Amino acid sequence: MSSMDKNAAWSAVLANGQRLKDFHLRDVSGNSVRAENMSLQVGSLQASFARQRLDGQSLNALFELAESASVSNAINDLFDGKLVNQSEQRAALHTALRSNLADSAEAKSANALAVDSHRQMQALIEQLEAGDVTDIINIGIGGSDLGPRLAVDALRDFHTGRFRIHFISNVDGSSAQHVLQSLDPKRTAAILVSKTFGTQETLLNGRIIKDWLQDDSRLYAVSANIEKANAFGINPKNILPMWDWVGGRYSLWSCVGFSLALAIGLPKFQEMLAGAAEMDAHFLSSPVRDNLPVWHALIGIWNRNALGIPTQAVIPYDERLANLPSYLQQLVMESLGKSVGPDNQIVQHATVPVIWGGTGSSTQHSFFQALHLGTDIVPIDFIGVIKPAHPYVENHRALLANLFAQTEALANGHEGSEPQKSYQGNRPSSLFLIDELNPQSFGMLLALYEHSVYVQSVVWDINAFDQWGVELGKKLATGLLPSLQDKNIQAGDAITQSLLQSIR
Repeated sequence: MSSMDKNAAWSAVLANGQRLKDFHLRDVSGNSVRAENMSLQVGSLQASFARQRLDGQSLNALFELAESASVSNAINDLFDGKLVNQSEQRAALHTALRSNLADSAEAKSANALAVDSHRQMQALIEQLEAGDVTDIINIGIGGSDLGPRLAVDALRDFHTGRFRIHFISNVDGSSAQHVLQSLDPKRTAAILVSKTFGTQETLLNGRIIKDWLQDDSRLYAVSANIEKANAFGINPKNILPMWDWVGGRYSLWSCVGFSLALAIGLPKFQEMLAGAAEMDAHFLSSPVRDNLPVWHALIGIWNRNALGIPTQAVIPYDERLANLPSYLQQLVMESLGKSVGPDNQIVQHATVPVIWGGTGSSTQHSFFQALHLGTDIVPIDFIGVIKPAHPYVENHRALLANLFAQTEALANGHEGSEPQKSYQGNRPSSLFLIDELNPQSFGMLLALYEHSVYVQSVVWDINAFDQWGVELGKKLATGLLPSLQDKNIQAGDAITQSLLQSIR
C-alpha cells in the first residue's frame, strides 16, 4: 500500500482510540465469546487479550495498519536475511540460529554456520566435563549477560549439576569481588563473551579473572574477533564464533548460550532452540489475523499510540522468570528506543514504552497499590505456569489464584464503601499461560517477544537492530578516564569538572 494508505490506517487506529474513551472492561467481563475470540494458542503457550481495552472494530483497524505497513513482507525479509538493519547494512538472522525455515541462500548458510558452531560448543563442553572444573564464570554485558543469566536461572530445574554458573557483567569491581570470594581458581573456568572483543566492561572484568585464574587454559571466549581474543591470551581452540548478523540481544540461541549449554547440556539447549523454532514457524506461516506475535505487537501499539500509555509492566507469576523483566528491558527498549527512522526522518508518533516489572505474588505487596489505584494506567503482561516443578500443591494453587484475581481486579474494579477504597478498574492486561516451564516453552516465550518487537518496529518505521543511543556515553567516558588518573588533565563540561574536583 502507499504511504497515504498507511496514514489513513494510522488515523483509523487513533480514531478508534477516541471512540472507545468511555469503554470499560467490566462491561465485557461476562462475554465468553470475546474470551474465545481474543485468545490464541501456539503449542504449549496460550495467550488471552480479552482484558485489553479494545473491541473487534479496533482490532480490524490495527490489522489494517499492519497490512498497510506490509508486515507480512517484512517477516519474510527477516527470515530470508534481507538487510533489515539498514543503518549498518546487515541482516538480522537470529532465526537461522534455531530454525531452517527460509529458502534463501543467506538463511541456509547462516543456519549451517550455527549448526557447526553448536558442534564446536559440544566439543568444549565435553572437554570441560572431562576435567576438574566445577564452576563457570560468564563475563559479558548487555545481551552477552542478560539472555544467558535469564536462561540459566529460568531453567534451573534442568541443570545437570555438573557445573555451577556465575555471572559478572557490571564494571563495578564489587561484582567480581563477590563472585570470586567463594570460588577456587583451580576449579574454575571463565567465558568472555563479546562480539568485538572490545567491550570495556568485559575486558576489565576479564583481566581481573585472567589474573585470578593464573591459567589461560581455562579461559574461553565467544567472539567474532578471534585475533583480539587470542591476543588477550585465549587459545583459538577455546574460542566460539559470533557473527555480525546476530545482535547481542538476539544472541542467546548462538554460542553466547555456552554457559547455559554447560548448565543444562546441549540436548536441552537444543530443545530450547526447537521451542523458539516452533514460534518462528507460526510467525512466518500464519496470516496477521491469526499470528500471535503480531497480535502482541499490535496490542502494544494500541496501548502506546491509541491510548497514549508510556509504560508497560511484565509480571511473571513464577520465580524462575524473575530476570525476564530485565531481559525484556533490553530487548524492547534497545530495539525500539528510536525517534528517527532509517530514512533519517523524525517519526510522527510515540514509539518505545518503558518496560519494567517483577514477579508475582511478591510484587502484589510492593507496587501493585499504584497499579490498582495510582493516577497512571499501566498495561501488564501477566505470565503463568500451569504445572509447577515442585511438590507444594497448595502454594501453586494460591499462586494461580492470585494471578487470575489480579487480572480480574485490575479490569473490573470494585466499588468500595468510600472513594479511597474503591477500585476504578479498566486497567488492561494480557495473560500468557504455559503448560510447564521447560526449555521448549521457554524458547517459545522469548521468540514471541523477539517477533513482537520486530513487528512494532516495522509499523513504527524504525530499525529494531541498531543501538546508536549507547555510543555517546561510551565516547564521553573514554574521554573522562585520563582526568580520573591525573588531576592536571581536564575533561568534560564545567559541571563535570566541578564534580571531578570534588572527589579528588
